[in-house]
Amino acid sequence: MGLKEEFEDYAEKAKTLPENTTNENKLILYGLFKQATIGNVNTSRPGMFNLRDRAKWDAWKAVEGKSQDEAMKDYITKVKQLLEEASASS
Repeated sequence: MGLKEEFEDYAEKAKTLPENTTNENKLILYGLFKQATIGNVNTSRPGMFNLRDRAKWDAWKAVEGKSQDEAMKDYITKVKQLLEEASASS
């Protein structure tokens, strides 16, 4: 299985993460996913009253400069970690 296929597989598995996954972890995954699929941030930062979109934009900006392959690997690692934590706590 190639990196892209493994990434897509873990993107599907990420949808099964428990409801109690922290927003911080969700934002990390969001930023890595966007970096892996699109690359560097290509939009302007949302206004200060749009807190949710601004947090998502900041999470993406935080991983700017990572190669798409590196972002895919980091995303896979993070999903594995969160799934392991979820299964350990259940």
